[in-house]
Amino acid sequence: MPSTSEIAARYFECVANQDIDGMIAAWKPGSRANFVGMDELRAPEDYRSWFGNLFSCFPDFRLEAKDIVAEGEKASVHWQATGTFDGEGIFEGFRPNGATIDIEGVDLLTLEDGRLVHITAILNGLDMARQLGAVPPKGSFTDRAMAGAFNAKTAVTGKLKSFRS
Repeated sequence: MPSTSEIAARYFECVANQDIDGMIAAWKPGSRANFVGMDELRAPEDYRSWFGNLFSCFPDFRLEAKDIVAEGEKASVHWQATGTFDGEGIFEGFRPNGATIDIEGVDLLTLEDGRLVHITAILNGLDMARQLGAVPPKGSFTDRAMAGAFNAKTAVTGKLKSFRS
């Protein structure tokens, strides 16, 4: 049987090649993936639609497994993904606008009998939203104005709570 590291590498190679059938084959049916802050998928049922949509929205999507550390039936994979948001469909509520992404994250994998049973995928969603143009660039006038409005609201809320006490 292949090692956990080899199984993780093969799975991420399937993601990199947009090979949804290969991705699904790596899963034990009835398992789950948690994309922290984004979505939770049942494998294999949700994989075809979620990743099909991702690859449709980012037709040039590329993923590189930069580092894999494995022990027993657990692995962590540090990855980097790039792509252009210029395809078809809607991703996380947004229509493609031609923006490019260059993000990295870490997936924590758990296997049983050589098949995936759980993935927790962690990435900086705020950075991705900034790159997509859904949130203003860090440090921009609009970013500072939003932070100022948030802080003003927090101050007013604090004052109202103190008056009520």
